[in-house]
Amino acid sequence: MADISEAQVRQALAGVVDPDVGQDVVSAGMISGLVVKGSNVGFAVEVDPAKGAAKEPLRVACENAVMALPGVTSVTAVLTAHNPQGAGRGGAPAGGPAPGGAKPQQASGPKPPQKQGVPGVKSIVAVASAKGGVGKSTTAVNLAVALSKQGKKVGLLDADIYGPSVPRLMGLSGKPHSPDGKSIDPMGNHGIVCMSIGFLIEGDTPMIWRGPMVMSALEQLLREVNWGELDVLIVDMPPGTGDAQLTMAQRVPLTGAVVVSTPQDIALIDARKGLAMFRKVDVPVLGIIENMSYFLCPSCGERSEIFGHGGARETAAELGTDFIGEIPLHMSIRETSDDGRPIVSADPDGPHAMIYRGIADRVAEKIDEQLSGGRKGPRIVIQ
Repeated sequence: MADISEAQVRQALAGVVDPDVGQDVVSAGMISGLVVKGSNVGFAVEVDPAKGAAKEPLRVACENAVMALPGVTSVTAVLTAHNPQGAGRGGAPAGGPAPGGAKPQQASGPKPPQKQGVPGVKSIVAVASAKGGVGKSTTAVNLAVALSKQGKKVGLLDADIYGPSVPRLMGLSGKPHSPDGKSIDPMGNHGIVCMSIGFLIEGDTPMIWRGPMVMSALEQLLREVNWGELDVLIVDMPPGTGDAQLTMAQRVPLTGAVVVSTPQDIALIDARKGLAMFRKVDVPVLGIIENMSYFLCPSCGERSEIFGHGGARETAAELGTDFIGEIPLHMSIRETSDDGRPIVSADPDGPHAMIYRGIADRVAEKIDEQLSGGRKGPRIVIQ
């Protein structure tokens, strides 16, 4: 069966009408970030940020319309808040001539929420993946420990409310202390301080929360924790590009984001969506990491590219962002993670720890660039 084309997807979406604007979603310019890989389709539906979750039925209708196409096996549609800058839907560009010679009207609508910093925290870096199961949390934890090995004061925020894994990965248990009943002291291990919803609930308790409850919890974990003075706070973001991720990116003054993917096409489709989300909300993407990039047999040393190889590097080049490292699939990384001893802490001079530490070096350089306004210092060459 022939692959699905973008034209077929757009034709299917043209049958979905948004009753609020009286147009189909394609004509109204509401579809962005369309990606088609074989039988897998992903796209974003841009909506008025004031309506937000009320547009969930429209997202579902778009997803169902594309899923009905013969040959489509998976569809991922996400809601994003429409930015009113530039041309309005069906109108003139903002500040340009209006139809009939009328005076141009100033663009109106809800302003994006103000980004409030965290006292004492110099930089905040999100480690994200638009797809679960790619090793994002393991990468975030080892990146945080590797940055601390550079002498930096580092914090780690587990923002994955539904599936917190930082307590296990960091070898931490018990409840954090509250000195005044209003704020919380973070817990610490392996040279860094961290906070997770997993410290506050039983391990087998399901989090059946809607979006506003999740965002309220994230705000508390971020702003009601006594982080102290930190050079960098690493945020282990929840997988996906839904309301929680978008709101986090809009409300928190992120210095930048690191996107984690595996080499397969299906994971890279989602990585593209994650990168597009950060760019849409003006968060610098520091680069892409390819996790589970290859497997080295511990017995014979033979290299096997189980999930393919190089896809993240190619995607980074295609999308104009940096590729900042590849991490192998190896038993020692899994074992130390399960034991609550990140490989960078358990074997700091070992070959796998050195890979994470090399990635941390590049991330640290990019943080410095962002904090200095994107300007690199002069490089002195002695001849």
